[in-house]
Amino acid sequence: MIISASRRTDIPAFYSDWFFKRLEEGYLYVRNPMNPGQVSKILLNQDTVDCFVFWTKDPGPMMERLSVLDRLGYPYYFQFTLTPYGADVEPGLPHKNELVKTFRELSARLGPERVIWRYDPVLLSPSYTREYHFQWFSRLCSSLEGYTHTCVISFLDMYRKIKGRMDRIQTRAMTGEDMVSLASFMGPEAERHGMTVRTCSEAADLSGFHIQKGKCIDDQLIAGLLGRPLDVKKDSTQREECGCVKSVDIGAYNTCPHLCRYCYANFSPDQVEVKRRLHDPDSPLLCGRLTGEERITVREMKSVVCPASGGQMRLAFDVSEDGEPE
Repeated sequence: MIISASRRTDIPAFYSDWFFKRLEEGYLYVRNPMNPGQVSKILLNQDTVDCFVFWTKDPGPMMERLSVLDRLGYPYYFQFTLTPYGADVEPGLPHKNELVKTFRELSARLGPERVIWRYDPVLLSPSYTREYHFQWFSRLCSSLEGYTHTCVISFLDMYRKIKGRMDRIQTRAMTGEDMVSLASFMGPEAERHGMTVRTCSEAADLSGFHIQKGKCIDDQLIAGLLGRPLDVKKDSTQREECGCVKSVDIGAYNTCPHLCRYCYANFSPDQVEVKRRLHDPDSPLLCGRLTGEERITVREMKSVVCPASGGQMRLAFDVSEDGEPE
């Protein structure tokens, strides 16, 4: 199975100690967000995990221990969000120059095909105009040229739970004209720097601007890393416009201290603070511990990798003795 770590929180930035402890012990628990009394046990081993997909805005705290994943032979790649917004929108992030440096270091270690750049979401306000995006997108393309092959974009979805936050920074609705204007610049500009732009969960057809619909949990990318095809279907739990294939998410809502205003996974800073205080790196749960009243079910975790002749799994990259991909 493919492990998503995680759409709900930034595990590389804040919970890497917990993640590697779980990897060492071979399992973790995930509460059902809709029914907290229902808990899934996720087994983590070579028979159950085909690939880890990490979602992050700052992978720095995890990078020193990526050699653990390499030595164990787990394929993985990163969805790295790097946007042009200031502290009014993304109050918990390091300076953009520091994040660009981290992006380059991660790419130098893993290769540009395993570090996906997310310029996501694109929002408009009096401070963040189309012209502002033109300038910053070009600047970031220049900074990341050669360090990634793919840029993922999406336009802000005004979820009810974030509307108050977005109103406070005077975010305005995105029009069709806005999307066309932005896409007509971003597609060719990214190509000029050796990148392809793909959308995340967008219904609009932007192919005329060299922008295709994307898959963040990408079976083709994973198949390339493994050197083997996958037998996996589209994730039916995601929106219709989402191209992702099935995965198991191991994160939890209301646990990300980045506190980005546009984030659907945090309901309020107060709830995040409460959940953060419950975090124990030694617990199988990301937040808190079992009370004894939960119903625990072992999640069925079947490999989605098609069998190879001889029955051996083959990675599409080699690992040296010090854990570095070659």
